[in-house]
Amino acid sequence: MNAGTETPTLKDQKIAKASFDILINERNSSRSTKKNRVKLVFQETKNSLELPEKAVSILKEILLFMSEGKGITLIPTGIELSTQEAADILQVSRPHVVKLLEEGKIPYHKAGSHRRISQQDLTTYELALKSTRKASLDYLAKQAQEENLGY
Repeated sequence: MNAGTETPTLKDQKIAKASFDILINERNSSRSTKKNRVKLVFQETKNSLELPEKAVSILKEILLFMSEGKGITLIPTGIELSTQEAADILQVSRPHVVKLLEEGKIPYHKAGSHRRISQQDLTTYELALKSTRKASLDYLAKQAQEENLGY
C-alpha cells in the first residue's frame, strides 16, 4: 500500500473540474439503472459498466478535491500499516511514529522485526489528536477574549 499523496498538476485540476461538473450534472438529471448503481458509457468504445452509487460519491469527492489542487490519499479500512506509511499519513517523521508506538500512544504489534499498526488504531489516534488540538485552541481563544487581546 502506498499512502503517499501527490498534488495534482494544473492540467489535472482542469480535467478534474470538467469531469466533476459533468458527473454532477448527469447525476442530477438522470436516474441510476438499478437501485444504488450508476451506469457509465465510454463514448469511444460504447462499452459500459455499472458502479455502486457509493463509488460514484467517492469519485465525485476525489474530483472535487483534485479540482481544488488538493492531494488525495485513499486508505482501505482493516489494513495494517508500516511505520513509514503511518508517518506519511500523519505527516510526521518515521522516528516520531516509532516514539509514539514505544510510548504506547498508538497500539501496534510486531511481524518479525517490523512494527505494524492497524489503520483503525491510527485513525483513532489521529482523531484524538485533532480533538485535543481543538480543545487547546478553544481554551486559548477563550483566554484571549477574557483578557481583551483583540482576537
